[in-house]
Amino acid sequence: MSESTAAKTERATLDGGENGRTRLFEGEPKTVQLTLGAGESIPAHKHPGRDIVFVLRSGAVDLTLGDETLSLSPGDVVRFDGDQDISPTAAADSEALLVLAASSE
Repeated sequence: MSESTAAKTERATLDGGENGRTRLFEGEPKTVQLTLGAGESIPAHKHPGRDIVFVLRSGAVDLTLGDETLSLSPGDVVRFDGDQDISPTAAADSEALLVLAASSE
C-alpha cells in the first residue's frame, strides 16, 4: 500500500482495499481507509486513548458516537474522542479516511 519516497516521507494509494478496512501506513498515527457498502455497519466499539479524525470522501454515513448520531455527507470532517462507543453505518456505498492519533490528554 505505501512506499517510502524520502527519509521521513511515505506515500499511499487509496484503492478501496480488500476487506473494507485498509491500514495505509505502519506506525503512528494509525491511518485507515474505510470502505462500506450501502447498509453495512461496524458494531459499536472503542479506541481508548485515541483522538480520531473521520473524513467522509464519498457516499453517506450515519456515524454514531455515544448517544449522538451524525449524518455525514462527502467532505464532512469529524474529530472525536475514541473512548466513547463508535459505530458507522453506510446509507450508501461509502469511503472514508480515518486518522487515529494517541490522545494528548
